[in-house]
Amino acid sequence: MVSFPPCKINLGLHITRKRPDGYHDLVTCFYPVPWCDVLEAVPAPSFAFSSSGLSIPGVPQQNLCVRAYEMLRAAYGIGPVSMHLLKIVPIGAGLGGGSSDGAFALRMLNRLFELGLSTAELKAFASRLGSDCAFFTGDAPMIATGRGDVLSPVSLTLKGKYAVIVKPEMRIETSAAYALIKPREPGADLRQIVEKEPVARWRDILRNDFEEPVFREFPLLKEIRLQLYEEGALYACMSGSGSALYGLFEKEVDLKKTFGHMTCWSGFLD
Repeated sequence: MVSFPPCKINLGLHITRKRPDGYHDLVTCFYPVPWCDVLEAVPAPSFAFSSSGLSIPGVPQQNLCVRAYEMLRAAYGIGPVSMHLLKIVPIGAGLGGGSSDGAFALRMLNRLFELGLSTAELKAFASRLGSDCAFFTGDAPMIATGRGDVLSPVSLTLKGKYAVIVKPEMRIETSAAYALIKPREPGADLRQIVEKEPVARWRDILRNDFEEPVFREFPLLKEIRLQLYEEGALYACMSGSGSALYGLFEKEVDLKKTFGHMTCWSGFLD
């Protein structure tokens, strides 16, 4: 069985408070993007996990795909599988690629072993894997609150918009980015903005709280955002805590000359 775990972009991101458990409460809108990894799982005599493509830091036992398997094995006694992950979505980019891999591993194993888990049950398992894993148990944009695991539907579509994602070589550790943040209540209603305001207005009113402090530490990221606007983006922003930035365009653009020396993805959104 093969699946294609997508990544996401954040449309706005507010860090509202630090929680007693050490995590942060946030408000954001997750939007799925069809820049995908490739994950395969097949029954096997014994469990095995391998990967190719981009190098994945850490030991395989800590990979979210492996942890997803171990979670369902402990809960339901599922049999062994051989899993292979072709890693394409950059790591440390704020795109949620690893979270998506873990969530899709849960989804695949649910189908492969006919466990019959509902979306709500998959979300509960995914929330144990990581803060934004629950989002990837579905395929639609969502407003996320809490640690990013409390999800509610949002009336929004960017279908037909052309997205360009730019990932420079630098990687930003999530913990380091959060250390730069001073939590505060958002000055505007994020849901109201993404549901009611045209994308061209977002430049002035839709904020990512990480941008100001992260841009001070990494000026190149601010330059990339400015370049996206110079190339005609309706809206450009850093995704999550970075280091990827994205631009939303009304029509297809070719930015190979501008960003060809960096890792890039471009395509129409669903």
